[in-house]
Amino acid sequence: MPPLPPLLDPGPERTARPFDGALGDSELVVARAALTQGRWQAARSLLLRTGDDWDLRGHRITVLAREPYAAAWARDWQHAEPDSADASALLALGLVRRALRGREDPAAAREACRTAAVLAPDDPTPWLGLLLLEGAGPEADRIFAEVLDRHPDHHHAHHLRVARLAERRPERGPDPRHEVYEFADRAADRAPADSPLAVLPVVAHAERYRVLASVGRAPSDPAASAHWAQPRARRVLRTAFHWWLEWERDDHPRHPVDLNFLAHATSCAGRSAEAAALFRRIGRHATPAPWWYPDRDPHAAFRAARSRALSE
Repeated sequence: MPPLPPLLDPGPERTARPFDGALGDSELVVARAALTQGRWQAARSLLLRTGDDWDLRGHRITVLAREPYAAAWARDWQHAEPDSADASALLALGLVRRALRGREDPAAAREACRTAAVLAPDDPTPWLGLLLLEGAGPEADRIFAEVLDRHPDHHHAHHLRVARLAERRPERGPDPRHEVYEFADRAADRAPADSPLAVLPVVAHAERYRVLASVGRAPSDPAASAHWAQPRARRVLRTAFHWWLEWERDDHPRHPVDLNFLAHATSCAGRSAEAAALFRRIGRHATPAPWWYPDRDPHAAFRAARSRALSE
């Protein structure tokens, strides 16, 4: 059985242009630009304003941490403010990012995350960093529980959890009872009515497709796969699309992520009218996942799907 490809993102080998992880957060864009020049004070002000909106805080710190020298600038910030929980969290996520790229010792990244967690015991963001480093074993179970203790509806953590659970038993073909589906259904049912976790069952279906296609159990072109014609896929997609029509959370920092998963699923299922509405809503905020699944140029896949939907 061939190994699964890295989950992190499509990487430069699959796409000529980077995606903007800020997802339309203009304040984040300004702080990120300043951080690239070593001016960490803008990030400091941004995170101070963010407060304890945990989804927004996690989004902003993970995006800032993607800057190549984020960890170095966070260390400068720590020298100026040794007790800053924000500086510690940025350093931790910066080291996590480097570790995922093979440029840092994962043990050092884990230690930084635990240090950040001590400085801000209510903040799930350091635990999110630890979750990024884990697979789907018992330690990941424990870390995910720590995130939920601090924010039960943590969007990014749930997406990571679904992606990792989908990788269990990759040798098996389509299975409507796979644990990733059950997990996503439970999370969506438990969440408040307006929670974007309503889209999680669709995400689970996309992640399971990624795994099956990566090991040759599904076609590499998702639009050609019967995976999206299964009764469960039709059901969860219909439910999620209706949720979007009624409850769209355009105030959520990771809202474009959900839109892209919905657009991808409706495109693969041949629901062109619904896909067209979603593509218009996405605008310029395309995301790498799930368009690169299982091993494609995400820009090309996104453009092709959008063109098909808008021309029909």
